[in-house]
Amino acid sequence: MKQIRSQLDKIIELLLVSILSAMVINVLWQIITRYFSASPSSFSDELARYLMIWLGLIGSAYVSGKKEHVSIDYFLKKLNHKKRVLLNRLIDFIILFFAFFVMIIGGGHLVFVTIKLEQLSPSLQIPLGFVYSVIPLSGLIIIFYQISNIKK
Repeated sequence: MKQIRSQLDKIIELLLVSILSAMVINVLWQIITRYFSASPSSFSDELARYLMIWLGLIGSAYVSGKKEHVSIDYFLKKLNHKKRVLLNRLIDFIILFFAFFVMIIGGGHLVFVTIKLEQLSPSLQIPLGFVYSVIPLSGLIIIFYQISNIKK
């Protein structure tokens, strides 16, 4: 499990760096075409928005797996070791259930509906189901990390 987690970390890190690089290039292209051309780029604003969504959701799944997400641990630090471990387990299960029901079930339903209705993005003309597929994908990543944390 540890080896799989390490490989997944590397894949996600590479994916996040690639998305961020694509965002930087895309926004630079948008700036160049806006200020130095008579016809600004029509797709770059939409692409930047979708890349930001993917970066945010996959990045939050990655950070959640590393247990580096934002949390208020003031009360947690006041508990003894046994209660702290118990509360951490409860938090892991709550995150697991949220990721399953909201991100996988709900996000999967959203992807299904947008594909079924054949909705396309306005400028890029790509299926919105592809854009929204990051929701169940990041849910799967979170579930993998949570199961890994619970097994520790």
